[in-house]
Order: sequence, then structure tokens, then C-alpha cells
Amino acid sequence: MSRARDLANLGADTTNLEDISSAYSAGALSNRNKIINGAMTIDQRNAGAAITTSGAPVDRWTVTNASDAAFSAQQDSVVPAGFTKSLKFTTTTADASLGASQYAIARQGIEGYNIADLSWGTASAKPITISFWVRSSLTGTFGAAMHNIDFNRSFAFTYSISLANTWEYKSVTIAGDTTGTWNTTNSVGIQLYFGLGVGTDFSVSAGSWAAGGYLSATGAVSVIGTLNATWQITGVQLEAGDTATPFEHRSFGQELALCQRYFQQFDVFPGVTFASFIGYYGGTNALSPVQRLSVPMRASPTVSILNSSVQYYSFAGAWTDTTLFASVISNEVYYIYCTSDADGRSKLMRNGSSGVGPNPIASFSAEL
Repeated sequence: MSRARDLANLGADTTNLEDISSAYSAGALSNRNKIINGAMTIDQRNAGAAITTSGAPVDRWTVTNASDAAFSAQQDSVVPAGFTKSLKFTTTTADASLGASQYAIARQGIEGYNIADLSWGTASAKPITISFWVRSSLTGTFGAAMHNIDFNRSFAFTYSISLANTWEYKSVTIAGDTTGTWNTTNSVGIQLYFGLGVGTDFSVSAGSWAAGGYLSATGAVSVIGTLNATWQITGVQLEAGDTATPFEHRSFGQELALCQRYFQQFDVFPGVTFASFIGYYGGTNALSPVQRLSVPMRASPTVSILNSSVQYYSFAGAWTDTTLFASVISNEVYYIYCTSDADGRSKLMRNGSSGVGPNPIASFSAEL
């Protein structure tokens, strides 16, 4: 519906004209948030459990620790009003003297297709606004940054936390980069980092575009420098324009599908049959029909088998332990196979684990 038609449909009631005008001038009314899982609601890998090594504590967010500190990171239910989940980082071993090249960060890579409309690297580059809710046991000036795929164009920015252990809302507007190369295909378009302690090699003065690759702003608070320090974030939004709009709450199903473009996990309850086999592959390996991924992925994924407690139904009429394999055909389909007896008959496969489940069987990753 056009703006003119919207206004016409109001008839004599003009009380909402200003609101409608402001909404249209702000940009898209939906799909404006280029961050996926900014509300931290999707956690396919861990189901809320903590990670203690570099990895993904929630979908689309990676925590990387390249320091002498130790940490835990996980989905958390301490949140500001309007949200149900946050990402929480806790320092379990402090590193108060970071080396120049050491760092700890929370990061999301944004796909190039999703930033093409920004026209970065041209004279028409658009500004962006980053907004989020943040909470920490520490106060002071914290750092963040973004850079391109070539790690040679960066913008560092800061935000201040005034009260310990209190949710605070932040927004930062950044002028679009008129130079540099910004990918607009299915690899990294923008890398967004929140610094949790970054050495001098990867820190730069805040507030302007710089040549080089940087992860945070000079002089920022180091969360990993204080034992038991915590840092939490949710409601992260990155949108075109110079105004922060209210956080775009997508449905759980929409957010899950967006996450599954980059990561999918195949879970099965104990005792449940999840495949039938129709032929042989490589001698005595039983081969399944082609399986379709939940959604097409960003690229052909890397597959990992996560459960060794699988069984096939043998010619002898019993369930037999076996080893599962998977092979990716494209970004949409794959097949699985297992070691089997050579009786030439069709087989069934089930999750042989005990307990109430469900148990992860395999994962597929095309993360940035």
C-alpha cells in the first residue's frame, strides 16, 4: 500500500499523520534489522548451556578468546523489559595485562547480500545506526568496531555504561564508508564486534573510518581484565539510516529459519527411526535417499556427526550398533550412510541413545 493511500484511508482522522510520516521516512517497516538473532532467542547448539571455549553461545553470535583469560558464555534469562533472552559473558580467569595482539570479542558476521542496499564503497554510501541493550558489572567506556571482509577498512565506536548491573539502552550512528571494498554476495559483508578486552594491535581511535582491521576502540574497558566480571547484551539492531527505530521483533519461526541459513542441527528422540536405506555405498555401507535441509543454506555446509549411538535393523532381525556418516551434495541436500551387513536388503536406522532426549545426530554449518 502506498503512503498516499495510507493517508487517504485515514479519512477525517488526522491524529496519526505525524506517526505515519515518521515511520515512512525512517525506512523499511519490516526486515530493517540486518542482525539475525539480535534478541538471542535461538540457541540450536547448546539449549542454554554455557560454552567455555571460543564458539557460538547462541546462534549467529560467536565469542572468541585469544588471551590468557578464561570465560563462560551462554544464553541468559536476565533481560530488559520486552525481551526474554540475552547473551551473557562471564570472566572466570582474568587477564589484566593483555598482550598487544590478544583479545576477547563477541561477534556477528553479516552476509554481503544483506548489506548491498547500503552502497558502501561508493559516493552514495548510506549511514547506519546500531542500537542495543547492555548490562555489565563494570562501568566506564566500552568499545566496539566493524570492518570489511578484507580487514582493511574499520570503524571503532564507544558506548558508556553508567550503572553496574543495570540494563541501559545505547544507539550509535555511523556514516557509510565511501571507500574500500564491501562484499555484496554470500560471504562476509560486515563484521560487527563488541570488544571484551582488546590489545593495542587491534584497537584504534573511535569515531572515524580507518585503514586496517580493528576490533575495538582504544582505551575501552576490558571485561576479561576483572575476575567474575559480567557483560550482557540483547536487542541488537543494525539498520540503514541515522535514527534508531524500535527493535524489530520477528516471530520465533522466522528467526529460526534465518539462523538455519547458517547452521542447522538434526535432533532425534531416543528409539526413534530417522532414516531408511535403499542401497549400498562403498561396499557394505547402507545408503539413504537424498535428505533435504530445513532451509537452503548460505553455501554448501560442513557436516559433523554428533551421535555415535545409532543402530540399523539388520537382516537377522535385530538392532545393531553402527557408525553414521553424512555427505553434502549442495547447500540444499545431503545423504547419510552407515556401516552395515551386506545382505542387499533395505534397512532402518534409529537413535540408539537412552534417556528422554532429543539427542543431536548431525549438524550442518555454513557460518560466516
